[in-house]
Amino acid sequence: MFIVSKKIGILTSGGDCAGLNAVIRAATFRAVNKYGWKIYGIKDGTLGLVSNPINVVELKPSDFNGTQFRMGGTFLGTNNKGFPQNSDKKIDYSNKIIQGFKSLGLDALIGIGGDGSMKILQSLTKMGNINFVGIPKTIDNDVENNELSIGYDTAVDVATNALDMLQPTAASHRRVMILEVMGRDAGHIALNAGIAGGADVILIPEIDYSLSSIAKHIENLKSQGRNHSLVVVAEAVKKEDGTKAFVEYADGEIRLGGIGSYIGDEIAKITKAETRVTVLGHVQRGAQPTHRDRLIASAFGIYAVDLIANKKYNRVVVWQNRAVKDVDLDTIAGKSKTIKKNDPLITVANGLGIYVGELD
Repeated sequence: MFIVSKKIGILTSGGDCAGLNAVIRAATFRAVNKYGWKIYGIKDGTLGLVSNPINVVELKPSDFNGTQFRMGGTFLGTNNKGFPQNSDKKIDYSNKIIQGFKSLGLDALIGIGGDGSMKILQSLTKMGNINFVGIPKTIDNDVENNELSIGYDTAVDVATNALDMLQPTAASHRRVMILEVMGRDAGHIALNAGIAGGADVILIPEIDYSLSSIAKHIENLKSQGRNHSLVVVAEAVKKEDGTKAFVEYADGEIRLGGIGSYIGDEIAKITKAETRVTVLGHVQRGAQPTHRDRLIASAFGIYAVDLIANKKYNRVVVWQNRAVKDVDLDTIAGKSKTIKKNDPLITVANGLGIYVGELD
């Protein structure tokens, strides 16, 4: 096999999650040990390419002492805030990012990100004629044409464990416990953790719900002898009137959040039940990666380097039918995989007697 690339870069883009260090480790091992290449980690995502000097570090197998791939987050750092802007005029950093990449003399770039990051990297690499391979990571697991994204399994595990811990205290105090989980556009975390954690109500952004139906469901459980209920709600679920719940922070940034409190208050008003709300937030991102996330990450990292060795660019590594495959970047970038009413797990939840919204 004729190998062209000798120097490659790798970066993480967008929000962090568990398993990123395992990807970087696997790509480094494969690039150096199999092909004898040099691999460079770009710090803080594309932000590292516009720094002066460029914020980059050469990666070697000896850098990985066995602890990094057990840790959450990314030791390279990442960026989901964009770039510093002039208050009078928006600054386009595209050319500067491309120039930074070119100045390193790299033959290819591995970008680890979600659907939004893939869209940005697609535009940049096309503009700069950069050989690119993508690896999907997002706790939301909403990357199109991909069954498992890095970080998702850990996030679901954290949410399931939270339900396991909330159930005894809910039963002890005869309460309705509401757990708000992440899920910006899709309800995969809420649906999977809700089923696994024995939730009674699962609310996801894709399916409308009725507060009166939720209240009726909780009252039915009570009439059957149950003294408590568990409710899981994804952060992007809207209020019953269709408006989104937001939280404004001290720095002025407005983010999704607060839907759990809204649901808790409304349930309390209708049922007179005592409610308590738990917001998991970034606990789902920073946890120690599960074995599945480490396995998927390792497989993705190796496969991505092999794609470069075979000069297969503008591709994204994916997990399909219990195997690592690759698809065209255009089929993933900017596209989101959401849950439909006929999803098999919706059928499972419904069969278990879980209220998952207005399905009719």
